Amino acid sequence: MLFVLPVSISSSLKAADATYRHVVLFKFIDFASPEQIGGVESAFRALPAKIDTIQGLEWGTNVSPENLNDGFTHCFFVTFMDKTGLDVYLPHTAHREFLTTLRGIVDKVLVIDYLATH
Repeated sequence: MLFVLPVSISSSLKAADATYRHVVLFKFIDFASPEQIGGVESAFRALPAKIDTIQGLEWGTNVSPENLNDGFTHCFFVTFMDKTGLDVYLPHTAHREFLTTLRGIVDKVLVIDYLATH
């Protein structure tokens, strides 16, 4: 199904001014231990205390009965006030350190950023 926004709505959104969402999905390798996966969960949950541009963080594991997750099990949903918040987050030392927890245990990562509309 294709959704098309009217030009007046889509053109009124400005990346610098809109709430910015950063959605991260992880697919872990088959032999990642529960302890390793738990370490990733803990490290991601700790980021809001270290990076002040994070306005909110939600996360959870897949519980969908549709079986369309393609092996992705974990979703982290990060909210920033605007795109500038993400621009601070991505190169931040705490984020870069977090990325090291993924080495050797993540098979795939999927990231989608979008401007929130209400």
